[in-house]
Amino acid sequence: MDDSELIALAAEAREKAYAPYSGFKVGAALLTADGSVFTGCNIENSSYGLTVCAERVAVMTAVAAGQKEIVKLAVITNNSPPLAPCGACRQVLVEFAPRAEVIAVSTKGESRRWTAAELLPDRPMLLRPPACGIG
Repeated sequence: MDDSELIALAAEAREKAYAPYSGFKVGAALLTADGSVFTGCNIENSSYGLTVCAERVAVMTAVAAGQKEIVKLAVITNNSPPLAPCGACRQVLVEFAPRAEVIAVSTKGESRRWTAAELLPDRPMLLRPPACGIG
């Protein structure tokens, strides 16, 4: 799948956003290693802390479907210049896909690109025992 197709799916997802408080609609589409695509939109709540970002909806949907190898994520907003994902989304992205390409796009066609790791360069490492089993 090429970038324009992924961005078009993110734009379709954006139209489904539930944003009655901010009016700020976001759509996301992610591509997994096996070619599957999962989309998400932001879903606001009057208790604003319970709002969920489009990026996290897409990632969680993919993981719930058994897909953890995320290759690319496209995110679209009407903001110019395009916005990078928020800190919470960055943390979720590096959990599953530190090497994934993240493409932020505006509805005007502007774009910016990073890897998830570039968006969260000093991310916390996973708390796993060493490979030798000591510790």
